[in-house]
Parts: sequence; C-alpha cells; structure tokens
Amino acid sequence: MSDKTRASKSGIGYAVEKKMEDNYDREEQAGTPKHIVNWLNAHIQGEHDPCPGDDWKTICNYLRDGVVLCKLINKLLKTDGKSPVTFQKKVASPFVAMTNVENFNKGCESYGVAKEFLFQTGDLWEVRKGPFLNVINCLHSLGFVANGKHLTPKYEGEIKKLLDNE
Repeated sequence: MSDKTRASKSGIGYAVEKKMEDNYDREEQAGTPKHIVNWLNAHIQGEHDPCPGDDWKTICNYLRDGVVLCKLINKLLKTDGKSPVTFQKKVASPFVAMTNVENFNKGCESYGVAKEFLFQTGDLWEVRKGPFLNVINCLHSLGFVANGKHLTPKYEGEIKKLLDNE
C-alpha cells in the first residue's frame, strides 16, 4: 500500500509506530540489517540473486514475495534433517506472497525460533519501516538459532541490550 492512500496515524498509533521506527534506527546503527543481508546472501548464493542493498526498503522489497525467505529456511531445515516448507516461486498475487511468508514462519518455528520472534505478513507486505522491525528481529533471531546449531557461514549479528528511557 502506498503511504498516499493510507490515513496518517495519530495518537497512540502514531506513538507506537514512531517508537518502532526509532528501534529500527537503533538496529541499523548496530549494523543488524547489514549482518542479516550478508548472512542471507551467503546462504542463498547460487540459488537466488543476492539482496542488492542493506537499507530497509531494499531489504523489504527483496523479501516481500517470500521466495528468498522460503529458500533460506529450507536450506536451514535441510541441514537440520527436517522437512522443507512448500512455497511458490512465481508470485502472481499478494495472497501467494503472504502464503510463502506464512510458510517461512512455520519453517522458522520448526527450526527452533520462538513463536514470539515471528512476524505477520503485513509487517513485510506493507513496506513500512516501523513494522519491518519485526521482520529484522525474526531474521536476527533465526541467525542466532542457526549459530547455536553451528551452521556456517556464521551469523555475525550481535545482541545489544538497551534500556528504554522513554
């Protein structure tokens, strides 16, 4: 959806989205999106074109149809001896893309990512910076779970504990 067709948020909705955007900015300063893109590109090399950048819009649009996400989780599931998720490689509608993303989330849970770290399809599909934080958090957590299983190449992201001063 374009920002031009969406009503501006106000009140608590605005405050929540602004806080999520601020939190995304902190993750960006910590290098989390860059680490995710490097790790993702390393694991899908030869199976899919690499993500062309590490800014939030580029990553969001790259992952939006769920194909890369499903390829990634299937590779991880295979190394863990688990069944792959199904997905459609040719995405002709938003419903197909959202099904791919849902299947990625199911694969993440099967791989060992806690349900709390999964995201909703709208977090990715709507291409908005605040909600995209949930996608980044999921991939960040997936990287740590993979590290715990000694997968290489290793995910290089860091866990930074921050106090919320607001």
